[in-house]
Amino acid sequence: MNSKRPVNLDLTTIHFPLPALTSIAHRITGVILFVGLIFAFWALDKSLASPEGFATVRDTLANNILAKLIAWGLLSALAFHFVAGIKHMLMDAGFGVTLEGGVKKAQATVVISAVLIILAGVWVW
Repeated sequence: MNSKRPVNLDLTTIHFPLPALTSIAHRITGVILFVGLIFAFWALDKSLASPEGFATVRDTLANNILAKLIAWGLLSALAFHFVAGIKHMLMDAGFGVTLEGGVKKAQATVVISAVLIILAGVWVW
């Protein structure tokens, strides 16, 4: 047995490469979307229940800063999750599975997601 092996890894000192960070963020945005479905289903149920419910949801999304922030957060999570999912599908198909290809796809994922998140922010606000 090698006694020089680390016993406890300090994850704060490990510097993850960009492809690993985008993969981790893809999983995190999936959890955010799952939890955010509570808000989305509530808004959908309320808006379809009656014309008054629709007006309530519309007014809430138009005037409430917290509701706008939640909507923008869900759209941002959806944008990143979608783009990262396309990246993972391309990797599953065998495109860009090299180290360089992974880094370039991770960079493209971050840039495209940032553009979509900004556009979603402009649309919501």
